[in-house]
Amino acid sequence: MSRIVVISNRVAVPERAGGPSAGGLAVAVNAALKDRGGIWFGWSGRITEEPSDAPQVTRHGAVTYAVVDLKPDDYQEYYNGFANRVLWPVLHYRLDLTEFYRSDLSGYIRVNRMFADRLEKIIRPDDVLWVHDYHMMPLAKYLRERGHANRIGFFLHIPMPPADIIQALPQHGATVGALAHYDLVGFQTEGDRDNFSGYLETRGGQMTPDGTGCDIGGRRVQLGAFPVAIETAAFARRARHASRTRPVKALRESLMGRKLIIGVDRLDYSKGIPNRLDAYEHFLRTVPQWHDKVSYVQITPKSRTDVPEYQEMDRYVSHKAGQINGAYSDVTWTPLRYVNRTYSRSVLAGFYRMADVALVTPLRDGMNLVAKEFVAAQDPADPGVLVLSQFAGAAAELATGALIVNPHDTEGMAAALPRALEMPLGERRERYARMMRVLETRDIDRWAEDFIAALSPPPARDPLHIPLPRAALRSVHLPGAWGRGLAPRGA
Repeated sequence: MSRIVVISNRVAVPERAGGPSAGGLAVAVNAALKDRGGIWFGWSGRITEEPSDAPQVTRHGAVTYAVVDLKPDDYQEYYNGFANRVLWPVLHYRLDLTEFYRSDLSGYIRVNRMFADRLEKIIRPDDVLWVHDYHMMPLAKYLRERGHANRIGFFLHIPMPPADIIQALPQHGATVGALAHYDLVGFQTEGDRDNFSGYLETRGGQMTPDGTGCDIGGRRVQLGAFPVAIETAAFARRARHASRTRPVKALRESLMGRKLIIGVDRLDYSKGIPNRLDAYEHFLRTVPQWHDKVSYVQITPKSRTDVPEYQEMDRYVSHKAGQINGAYSDVTWTPLRYVNRTYSRSVLAGFYRMADVALVTPLRDGMNLVAKEFVAAQDPADPGVLVLSQFAGAAAELATGALIVNPHDTEGMAAALPRALEMPLGERRERYARMMRVLETRDIDRWAEDFIAALSPPPARDPLHIPLPRAALRSVHLPGAWGRGLAPRGA
């Protein structure tokens, strides 16, 4: 069996104090490696003037962690600059927030070349490489230039916009276009996959007669929709046990019998938090009978605090929260609790289970695992209601049970709140059951297995056959000097 090598911007080394928390990407990577073993490669999170030329390697269980440090200029240009002030807003449809500097693009390319240099010190010819997210779009290109013919897959955790938005990105061919060097490119939804397929057509691709591919030259790239999942059963157990923990008990006691609305989002303009607060304010203004009967807890850890757009958003949301409480609270009731601290996943699971309504209303999101975790955490006998944005990737899977809203429609979101709070128990149970069937069928292990099966080398007896375990997969056949010698299927 080929060894799996996972590559991501950050690596969650288990014993590193202060390391990154087990977020969605970390959970996904662990699902891929926990039984198979392999290597997880990426940035250590450290910034130093003199990084080592070789990865720093540690081993925990079956997984080897190989990390590299970044120089200050690398961090500023590659991470803060191009990744988070260009690619992030463009891929979230926010061209108005993009700040492009050629120096940042140069830094992005330089760091990806450095990653390729460090990575080739540890990979073997038969390794299967799985690259994650927008920080490393051109990595496969630089590995191909160094002569590596490994199977290399890429998964984009965030949205992929239509071709006309991608083309507004300066030198898009060097970044988004470089995804053509992968053997498999996976997306959260079929819509994201189709957007990228349309972009490839603008670069000279010709769709095959059966509509399953795009012939341009000497390489074939599969495109597939692989919606990221959660560890459904484990998270449900976590939520049951967390109900007895001190933070969960304290929150329950503080509510004094009031209904609980919860929102959990990193502070980011893609999450639609200002729109959500506007809707809650409209709800308080137009449905006064709910005053003193409901509390809304918005948990929003700050992120990217050295990026000006995030600093401005922090100021706006804090001011808006103060306005709402100033207008509607009294000495015994605070309608909105705006919290900027981070809680463990166990505590959050307990909060979700206690909540009567979850507001998950991003303006644009690749998937949004909070929606899935909220559902998994519920008590089947008395489940809460999920209010979900139509622009979250999770809506494609949970639309049969959630209340789907448009986050740009303030009145529509506000109207969903009394409906959710007053929904009869029978309807809540039916909606919960429909969503749980999806989550139990498509859990995180299934997600990792499907992607790796599609990426793994084809059987030796048929070297041009690629297994397609999911109907969502498409294949795209792409050109370039880097692809010479690899005959197209059917040639």
